[in-house]
Amino acid sequence: MPELVLWDIDHTLMATRGVGGELWAAAFEQVTGVRLREQASVTGSTERVILRETALLHGVDYDESLFTRFADALGAAHLRRAAELRERGHALPGAAAALAALEERGVRQSVVTGNVRAAADVKLAVFGLDAYLLLDDGAYGEDAEERPELLRKALARAGVAASAAVFLGDTPADVAGGHAAGVRVVAVATGKTSAAELRDAGADVVLDSLADTARVLDAVQA
Repeated sequence: MPELVLWDIDHTLMATRGVGGELWAAAFEQVTGVRLREQASVTGSTERVILRETALLHGVDYDESLFTRFADALGAAHLRRAAELRERGHALPGAAAALAALEERGVRQSVVTGNVRAAADVKLAVFGLDAYLLLDDGAYGEDAEERPELLRKALARAGVAASAAVFLGDTPADVAGGHAAGVRVVAVATGKTSAAELRDAGADVVLDSLADTARVLDAVQA
């Protein structure tokens, strides 16, 4: 088993079923005063990149102050609507069982995500996944713009070498980011990217889902 398993959140561990997009739009309007007409591509991106590109689409000037205020607003929005998130969204099949099985084997686990920390904390808590994760060892949207840097940040926080870690994600950006950071990647076809596309992207192992815990464990330790 690896020393550390790092998880992407959205479409790898859970689905928000539209709530996440609604909260993002509300936070954007709150901090910019502009109603969201169009959001920049979110697949595999971090909140800082998405906000900057979306601000550009709306003629809004971007700076770090805007991102800080947006991150605060987005975290607060998740807290306010946590009950709705729990009702409308869900942990993906097998997610909790996979996390529990790895914990039972003594594997440290955390997250690498484009989400800002406050939003990630709420999402993981409402679906009961936070108990398995050392969240202070993770990396979040505030930490960097690109996946490789996020992964390096998490590895440094955990004090684990890249060769002793595995990253699970659902996008080609996750695969590329993991490999750029020197981390083995298990891709899960539970998002918008097919298993074939994830194989073409170079994932070390591709799973259709997390539903088969034994297969997840085999993939992580292969």
